[in-house]
Amino acid sequence: MKVAGFTFIRNAIKYDYPIVEAIKSILPICDEFVVAVGNSDDSTLDLIKNIDKEKIRIIETVWDDTLREGGKVLAVETDKAFNAVSSDADWAFYIQGDEVVHEKYLDTIYSEMQKYKDDIKVDGLLFKYMHFYGSYDYVGNSYRWYRREIRVVKNNKKIYSYRDAQGFRKNINQKLNVKLIDAYVYHYGWVKDPRAMQGKQETFNKLWHDDDWMKKNVAKSDEFDYSNINSLKHFEGTHPAVMASRIKQSNWKFDYDISYNKVSAKEFCKRIVEKITGIRVGEYKNYKIV
Repeated sequence: MKVAGFTFIRNAIKYDYPIVEAIKSILPICDEFVVAVGNSDDSTLDLIKNIDKEKIRIIETVWDDTLREGGKVLAVETDKAFNAVSSDADWAFYIQGDEVVHEKYLDTIYSEMQKYKDDIKVDGLLFKYMHFYGSYDYVGNSYRWYRREIRVVKNNKKIYSYRDAQGFRKNINQKLNVKLIDAYVYHYGWVKDPRAMQGKQETFNKLWHDDDWMKKNVAKSDEFDYSNINSLKHFEGTHPAVMASRIKQSNWKFDYDISYNKVSAKEFCKRIVEKITGIRVGEYKNYKIV
Protein backbone atom coordinates (compact mmCIF):
# COMPACT_ATOMS: atom_id res chain seq x y z
CA MET A 1 0.00 0.00 0.00
CA LYS A 2 1.34 3.40 -0.97
CA VAL A 3 0.19 6.56 0.81
CA ALA A 4 0.75 10.10 -0.44
CA GLY A 5 0.25 13.19 1.66
CA PHE A 6 -0.72 16.48 0.07
CA THR A 7 -1.37 20.08 1.08
CA PHE A 8 -1.08 23.68 -0.06
CA ILE A 9 0.35 26.72 1.69
CA ARG A 10 1.13 30.41 1.19
CA ASN A 11 2.64 32.97 3.59
CA ALA A 12 3.02 30.43 6.37
CA ILE A 13 5.52 32.52 8.31
CA LYS A 14 3.70 35.81 7.87
CA TYR A 15 0.46 34.42 9.27
CA ASP A 16 2.00 31.93 11.69
CA TYR A 17 0.68 28.66 10.22
CA PRO A 18 1.87 25.44 11.86
CA ILE A 19 2.47 23.96 8.42
CA VAL A 20 5.72 22.25 9.41
CA GLU A 21 3.95 20.56 12.33
CA ALA A 22 1.01 19.67 10.08
CA ILE A 23 3.20 17.92 7.54
CA LYS A 24 5.42 16.21 10.11
CA SER A 25 2.39 14.90 11.99
CA ILE A 26 1.35 12.58 9.15
CA LEU A 27 4.68 12.16 7.34
CA PRO A 28 5.53 8.87 9.18
CA ILE A 29 2.71 7.03 7.35
CA CYS A 30 3.25 8.75 3.99
CA ASP A 31 5.55 7.40 1.29
CA GLU A 32 5.58 10.75 -0.48
CA PHE A 33 4.23 14.21 0.23
CA VAL A 34 3.22 16.85 -2.31
CA VAL A 35 3.17 20.48 -1.18
CA ALA A 36 1.78 23.20 -3.43
CA VAL A 37 3.65 26.31 -2.28
CA GLY A 38 1.98 29.50 -3.46
CA ASN A 39 3.67 32.77 -4.29
CA SER A 40 4.46 34.19 -0.85
CA ASP A 41 5.68 37.40 0.76
CA ASP A 42 7.95 35.50 3.13
CA SER A 43 10.28 32.48 3.18
CA THR A 44 7.57 29.82 3.07
CA LEU A 45 9.27 28.01 0.19
CA ASP A 46 12.54 27.65 2.12
CA LEU A 47 10.59 26.53 5.19
CA ILE A 48 9.03 23.63 3.28
CA LYS A 49 12.30 22.71 1.54
CA ASN A 50 13.92 22.09 4.92
CA ILE A 51 11.40 19.57 6.24
CA ASP A 52 12.24 16.29 4.47
CA LYS A 53 14.04 16.32 1.14
CA GLU A 54 13.48 12.60 0.51
CA LYS A 55 9.71 12.41 0.90
CA ILE A 56 8.53 15.93 0.05
CA ARG A 57 7.97 17.09 -3.49
CA ILE A 58 7.24 20.78 -3.98
CA ILE A 59 5.25 22.34 -6.79
CA GLU A 60 5.41 26.11 -6.94
CA THR A 61 2.11 27.79 -7.77
CA VAL A 62 0.65 31.25 -8.33
CA TRP A 63 -2.66 31.99 -6.66
CA ASP A 64 -5.41 33.60 -8.69
CA ASP A 65 -6.23 36.52 -6.41
CA THR A 66 -9.22 37.46 -8.57
CA LEU A 67 -11.11 34.41 -7.26
CA ARG A 68 -12.89 36.21 -4.43
CA GLU A 69 -16.02 34.12 -4.10
CA GLY A 70 -16.58 31.29 -1.66
CA GLY A 71 -12.90 30.66 -1.05
CA LYS A 72 -12.68 28.94 -4.42
CA VAL A 73 -8.95 29.60 -4.78
CA LEU A 74 -8.31 27.28 -1.82
CA ALA A 75 -9.96 24.39 -3.68
CA VAL A 76 -8.00 25.26 -6.83
CA GLU A 77 -4.72 25.08 -4.91
CA THR A 78 -5.75 21.85 -3.19
CA ASP A 79 -6.47 20.25 -6.56
CA LYS A 80 -3.05 21.29 -7.86
CA ALA A 81 -1.42 19.31 -5.06
CA PHE A 82 -3.80 16.34 -5.36
CA ASN A 83 -3.32 16.08 -9.12
CA ALA A 84 0.45 15.95 -8.59
CA VAL A 85 0.20 12.84 -6.37
CA SER A 86 1.94 9.87 -8.01
CA SER A 87 -0.38 7.62 -9.99
CA ASP A 88 0.69 4.49 -8.09
CA ALA A 89 -0.44 5.83 -4.70
CA ASP A 90 -3.46 4.04 -3.25
CA TRP A 91 -4.49 6.75 -0.80
CA ALA A 92 -4.02 10.52 -0.60
CA PHE A 93 -3.90 12.02 2.89
CA TYR A 94 -4.90 15.68 2.92
CA ILE A 95 -3.86 18.06 5.69
CA GLN A 96 -4.36 21.81 5.80
CA GLY A 97 -1.78 24.26 7.08
CA ASP A 98 -3.46 24.73 10.46
CA GLU A 99 -4.35 21.07 11.11
CA VAL A 100 -2.28 18.52 13.03
CA VAL A 101 -2.84 14.82 13.72
CA HIS A 102 -1.83 13.37 17.07
CA GLU A 103 0.67 10.54 16.77
CA LYS A 104 -1.59 8.28 18.82
CA TYR A 105 -3.97 8.05 15.85
CA LEU A 106 -1.45 7.10 13.15
CA ASP A 107 -1.70 3.34 13.64
CA THR A 108 -5.49 3.50 13.52
CA ILE A 109 -5.47 5.61 10.36
CA TYR A 110 -2.99 3.33 8.61
CA SER A 111 -4.96 0.25 9.64
CA GLU A 112 -8.18 1.72 8.26
CA MET A 113 -6.41 2.52 4.98
CA GLN A 114 -5.31 -1.10 4.69
CA LYS A 115 -8.79 -2.34 5.54
CA TYR A 116 -10.58 -0.34 2.85
CA LYS A 117 -7.84 -0.06 0.20
CA ASP A 118 -9.56 -2.49 -2.17
CA ASP A 119 -13.16 -1.73 -1.19
CA ILE A 120 -14.67 -0.02 -4.24
CA LYS A 121 -17.61 1.16 -2.13
CA VAL A 122 -15.34 3.41 -0.03
CA ASP A 123 -14.02 6.68 -1.49
CA GLY A 124 -12.43 8.08 1.65
CA LEU A 125 -12.07 8.22 5.41
CA LEU A 126 -13.95 10.65 7.64
CA PHE A 127 -12.19 12.22 10.65
CA LYS A 128 -13.50 13.75 13.84
CA TYR A 129 -12.41 17.31 14.69
CA MET A 130 -11.26 19.26 17.70
CA HIS A 131 -11.16 23.04 17.20
CA PHE A 132 -8.86 25.02 19.48
CA TYR A 133 -9.67 28.67 20.10
CA GLY A 134 -7.75 31.57 21.60
CA SER A 135 -5.09 29.40 23.19
CA TYR A 136 -4.05 25.77 23.35
CA ASP A 137 -6.16 25.31 26.49
CA TYR A 138 -9.64 25.79 25.04
CA VAL A 139 -11.73 24.04 22.39
CA GLY A 140 -14.97 25.14 20.80
CA ASN A 141 -18.04 23.18 21.82
CA SER A 142 -20.90 24.95 20.06
CA TYR A 143 -22.53 24.00 16.76
CA ARG A 144 -20.66 26.72 14.89
CA TRP A 145 -17.75 24.27 14.54
CA TYR A 146 -17.88 21.42 12.05
CA ARG A 147 -17.30 18.11 13.81
CA ARG A 148 -16.28 15.84 10.92
CA GLU A 149 -14.54 16.09 7.56
CA ILE A 150 -12.88 13.95 4.91
CA ARG A 151 -9.10 13.96 5.05
CA VAL A 152 -8.12 10.71 3.33
CA VAL A 153 -9.32 9.90 -0.18
CA LYS A 154 -8.65 7.23 -2.77
CA ASN A 155 -6.18 8.35 -5.43
CA ASN A 156 -8.98 8.74 -7.95
CA LYS A 157 -8.61 11.81 -10.13
CA LYS A 158 -12.39 12.01 -10.50
CA ILE A 159 -12.30 13.27 -6.91
CA TYR A 160 -11.83 17.00 -6.46
CA SER A 161 -11.72 19.62 -3.73
CA TYR A 162 -15.14 21.11 -3.01
CA ARG A 163 -16.07 24.77 -2.55
CA ASP A 164 -13.47 26.33 -0.21
CA ALA A 165 -11.43 23.14 0.23
CA GLN A 166 -13.43 22.04 3.25
CA GLY A 167 -14.04 18.60 1.76
CA PHE A 168 -14.22 16.61 -1.46
CA ARG A 169 -16.64 15.42 -4.10
CA LYS A 170 -16.37 13.25 -7.22
CA ASN A 171 -17.62 13.16 -10.80
CA ILE A 172 -20.29 15.86 -11.13
CA ASN A 173 -21.06 17.15 -7.64
CA GLN A 174 -21.41 13.68 -6.12
CA LYS A 175 -20.75 13.19 -2.40
CA LEU A 176 -18.07 10.68 -1.44
CA ASN A 177 -18.88 7.42 0.30
CA VAL A 178 -16.78 7.37 3.45
CA LYS A 179 -16.02 5.40 6.59
CA LEU A 180 -15.99 7.29 9.89
CA ILE A 181 -12.83 6.37 11.78
CA ASP A 182 -11.82 6.84 15.40
CA ALA A 183 -9.22 9.54 14.80
CA TYR A 184 -9.19 13.29 15.36
CA VAL A 185 -7.74 16.22 13.49
CA TYR A 186 -6.61 19.00 15.82
CA HIS A 187 -7.49 22.31 14.20
CA TYR A 188 -5.32 25.22 15.38
CA GLY A 189 -6.54 27.84 12.91
CA TRP A 190 -7.97 30.02 15.69
CA VAL A 191 -4.88 29.85 17.90
CA LYS A 192 -2.36 32.53 16.97
CA ASP A 193 -0.75 35.63 18.34
CA PRO A 194 -3.62 38.19 18.16
CA ARG A 195 -1.58 40.31 15.74
CA ALA A 196 -1.04 37.42 13.33
CA MET A 197 -4.69 36.44 13.63
CA GLN A 198 -5.84 39.94 12.76
CA GLY A 199 -3.62 39.95 9.69
CA LYS A 200 -4.96 36.58 8.63
CA GLN A 201 -8.57 37.77 9.01
CA GLU A 202 -7.98 40.89 6.95
CA THR A 203 -6.31 38.87 4.19
CA PHE A 204 -8.28 35.63 4.21
CA ASN A 205 -11.72 37.23 4.13
CA LYS A 206 -10.76 38.64 0.73
CA LEU A 207 -11.00 35.08 -0.60
CA TRP A 208 -14.73 35.09 0.15
CA HIS A 209 -15.83 38.73 -0.14
CA ASP A 210 -15.41 41.90 -2.19
CA ASP A 211 -13.93 45.18 -0.98
CA ASP A 212 -17.30 46.68 0.03
CA TRP A 213 -18.05 43.73 2.31
CA MET A 214 -14.56 43.94 3.78
CA LYS A 215 -14.98 47.62 4.66
CA LYS A 216 -18.29 46.97 6.41
CA ASN A 217 -17.48 43.74 8.24
CA VAL A 218 -13.75 43.50 8.97
CA ALA A 219 -12.64 46.03 11.55
CA LYS A 220 -9.18 47.50 11.20
CA SER A 221 -7.21 46.74 14.32
CA ASP A 222 -3.73 45.87 15.51
CA GLU A 223 -4.95 42.74 17.30
CA PHE A 224 -7.77 40.24 16.87
CA ASP A 225 -10.48 40.29 19.56
CA TYR A 226 -10.84 36.71 20.81
CA SER A 227 -13.63 37.57 23.25
CA ASN A 228 -16.39 37.27 20.65
CA ILE A 229 -17.12 33.60 21.21
CA ASN A 230 -20.20 31.92 22.62
CA SER A 231 -19.05 28.63 24.11
CA LEU A 232 -15.75 26.94 24.95
CA LYS A 233 -14.54 24.14 27.18
CA HIS A 234 -11.17 23.34 28.71
CA PHE A 235 -9.02 20.96 26.69
CA GLU A 236 -8.27 17.76 28.56
CA GLY A 237 -5.56 15.69 26.98
CA THR A 238 -2.21 16.05 25.30
CA HIS A 239 -1.27 17.90 22.15
CA PRO A 240 0.60 16.19 19.31
CA ALA A 241 4.31 15.87 20.08
CA VAL A 242 5.22 17.96 17.02
CA MET A 243 3.40 20.91 18.60
CA ALA A 244 5.46 20.95 21.81
CA SER A 245 7.96 23.61 20.74
CA ARG A 246 5.30 25.89 19.24
CA ILE A 247 3.15 25.69 22.34
CA LYS A 248 6.12 26.39 24.59
CA GLN A 249 6.97 29.51 22.61
CA SER A 250 3.45 30.99 22.63
CA ASN A 251 3.71 34.51 24.06
CA TRP A 252 0.16 35.77 24.47
CA LYS A 253 -2.47 35.17 27.14
CA PHE A 254 -6.07 34.15 26.59
CA ASP A 255 -8.39 33.39 29.48
CA TYR A 256 -12.05 32.47 29.19
CA ASP A 257 -14.56 31.85 31.96
CA ILE A 258 -16.49 28.79 30.77
CA SER A 259 -19.22 29.54 33.32
CA TYR A 260 -20.30 32.36 30.99
CA ASN A 261 -20.92 30.01 28.07
CA LYS A 262 -24.05 30.90 26.20
CA VAL A 263 -25.73 29.35 23.18
CA SER A 264 -28.94 30.27 21.42
CA ALA A 265 -32.26 28.75 22.40
CA LYS A 266 -32.29 26.97 19.04
CA GLU A 267 -28.96 25.31 19.68
CA PHE A 268 -29.97 24.46 23.23
CA CYS A 269 -32.97 22.52 21.86
CA LYS A 270 -30.77 20.81 19.27
CA ARG A 271 -28.39 19.70 22.00
CA ILE A 272 -31.26 18.07 23.87
CA VAL A 273 -32.36 16.23 20.72
CA GLU A 274 -28.79 15.07 20.07
CA LYS A 275 -28.39 13.85 23.64
CA ILE A 276 -31.57 11.78 23.39
CA THR A 277 -31.31 10.49 19.82
CA GLY A 278 -27.64 10.87 18.88
CA ILE A 279 -28.71 12.93 15.86
CA ARG A 280 -27.40 16.44 15.31
CA VAL A 281 -30.33 18.25 13.67
CA GLY A 282 -29.47 20.40 10.65
CA GLU A 283 -25.82 19.31 10.49
CA TYR A 284 -24.14 19.97 7.14
CA LYS A 285 -22.73 16.71 5.78
CA ASN A 286 -20.59 16.85 2.67
CA TYR A 287 -20.32 13.05 2.56
CA LYS A 288 -22.23 9.77 2.82
CA ILE A 289 -21.24 7.44 5.64
CA VAL A 290 -21.35 3.81 4.47
